[in-house]
Formats: sequence, C-alpha cells, structure tokens
Amino acid sequence: MQNMNWNYPTTIWFGLNRSKEIQQACDFLGIKKPLIVTDPGLLKTNIIENINDSLSVKTNVFSDVQGNPTGTNVDEGVKVFNKNNHDGVIAVGGGSGMDVGKGIAFLAEQTRPLWDFEDIGDWWTRADSSKIKPVIAIPTTAGTGSEVGRAAVFLNEETEKKKIIFHPKMLPQISILDPNLTLNLPQSITAGTGMDALAHCLEAYSSPFYHPMAEGTALEGLRLVKENLREVYNNGSNVEARANMLVASMMGAAAFQKGLGAIHSITHPVNSIYHTHHGTTNGVVMPFVLNFNKSKIENKMVRLARFLDIPGGFEGILNWTVELKKELKIPETLKEMGVKDGDEIKLAPLAQEDPSTGGNPVEMTEAKFRVLIGDCITGTYS
Repeated sequence: MQNMNWNYPTTIWFGLNRSKEIQQACDFLGIKKPLIVTDPGLLKTNIIENINDSLSVKTNVFSDVQGNPTGTNVDEGVKVFNKNNHDGVIAVGGGSGMDVGKGIAFLAEQTRPLWDFEDIGDWWTRADSSKIKPVIAIPTTAGTGSEVGRAAVFLNEETEKKKIIFHPKMLPQISILDPNLTLNLPQSITAGTGMDALAHCLEAYSSPFYHPMAEGTALEGLRLVKENLREVYNNGSNVEARANMLVASMMGAAAFQKGLGAIHSITHPVNSIYHTHHGTTNGVVMPFVLNFNKSKIENKMVRLARFLDIPGGFEGILNWTVELKKELKIPETLKEMGVKDGDEIKLAPLAQEDPSTGGNPVEMTEAKFRVLIGDCITGTYS
C-alpha cells in the first residue's frame, strides 16, 4: 500500500462566453491591476483585445513568449510585472502562455532565480509562499491543461534542458474554460494539442502509482478524447465538441498528478533540441511507448478497451492510437521531425533524468531508452 497525498482544488468557470466574466474573476480574487500574459500568435487575433475590453480598465499585455517557453521569457515578464506594479496575472493561450504567466506570478517577488525551484525533492519550500501572486488562466487550446497545474515547464537555454518548476501555489485560482476561444484553432494545432491531452490521460491511467481519483478522471478524459478529437479536427466549428475537448484537456492535466511516463520523458528532450511541438511529439512516440510498456499495462489496456468500446484489448488500443495519428496527420516517426539515426545516444540520458520517467510502468534505464527512442526514430515495434 502506497502512502499518497491527494489534491483536486481548482475552481473552474466553464461555458460559452465565460471569458467575458474576467472582471468578476479579478474582483473575486482582489486583483486590481492584472498583467495579461499571452503569446505573439494570439495578439494577431481579437481574443486578447476582447479580454482586455472586458476589464473595467484596460491593462498591459506581455507576449514575449516562445512556443517552448524559456526561463528568459519568465525573467523578462517579471521585469514588466514589477515595473508597472501589477498584482496578478491573466494567463491566456496554450501551454506556453499559461506557463509563462504562472512563472511570472510565482517569481515576481522571490529573491532566488527560477531554477532554484525545480521540481526536485522539497525545493519548492525555498519560495516565500506569501509573495506568490494570483493567476487566472484562460486556455485557448485543448491539450496542455496548464490551467489546472501546480507546475510549469521551461527551457533552460544554457543547458538546453527542459525543467519543471513546481509550487502548490502556482495553481491558478480560477480557470475559465470558454470553448468559443478554441473555434479558430488551425487543424495542425488542434491535432497536436489533442494528442497532448490524450497522452496525459493515457500516461496517468497507466502509471503504477496509487491515485484512484486521478485514474477515474483519466478514464473519463480518454472517453471524451475518443468521442471528440476526430470531430474537432474535421469540423472545428463544432462548439460542443470543442467544449468536450477543453474538459478532456483539463481532466488529463488534473489526472497526471498520478504520474506521467516515457512518452513525456522522450518528448521533453526532443522539444528542447529539435524545437518540435510538444503535443505533436507526444503523438509521434505514443504507440511505440505503449508497445514498450505492454508487459506492465496489458491488463489495464484490456479494461480501457472495454470502457472505450474498442475491440481487441491491448492491440485494439495500440492500433487505435496508430490510426488516430494517421487521421490527424501526425508524423509517423521522430525521423520525420528531424531526429537522425544514432541520436538516441544523446537523447537517452536526457530522457532517463526527466522527472516523468519515474511514473513509467516499466522501470527505465539509459539502455532501455536507447532502444525505445531508436524505435521511435525508425518506426520499429520491438
């Protein structure tokens, strides 16, 4: 029997046009002067302008955010936050905008650098909790689920490694899920973020750690992905399906406090070195990792297949992920994303040290990662 601590505290405001209630959310949290944090792509739409117009007084926008956000992005945002005396963050966007927004609110009044709060042991206790600013998160994609997460992922440009920064108070106080904000997502982003949500749910469900609430949440998230991802890819204007994918994304992120695994362990260093899209990379490696973990997860996949009404047990689930990749035009292998034969030698140690590795059903080593990543490069099922 494992001794575990469980938390499910996020406040969610879900529904059409709920983003127009942003001033009520600020009032509820006592935020007088929020900083809107987003990415450059969203500035080309009317989403940020509409959110700003819904505030009683228009505020500043910080958008110097990369697709794979960096520690520098956070540091620059902190300068803007403090220079203008902001007292809270409205984080809008996909995982990059929301993670940087959370990072700014977390770091704004700390005296130590960002990397001193990496998710290692009790490093989070180094932070002064009383100085962490409140965050309202508004996702515009359905994949990362950062709006319900107590951590954020940033690239350390000096080491070229992605690092997880964790603190319980990084959790947004209010998350607004408004499916209208996801209607204009391009097909490629819909596909990549959808595969990210699927990866979160699959790895949380597969994790050997004991967390019944998270496992149940992951199962329902998987059902929502199965029933809605193809639809939003083929018919992006289906607002009900978009809403269901937003919920699936949120559920996957809530569930993965149970654990992630080798899908993310491989994706993180590939993202860092080759600058690939996170969710798309998860989709590429997903069936190879499932196959690698078969000895430990076969019985769970049989139960999952029954729940999702997919015939064939483990093989049925594996084939479903393969076919879904094809339908969503996800690359078949890492080679198609620029990873070369032999690159598994440099990627394996990075994957082994990734924090997600501890949640993989099969206990991993560098040697095992070399084999698995090699499979992902060549398209081989060992």
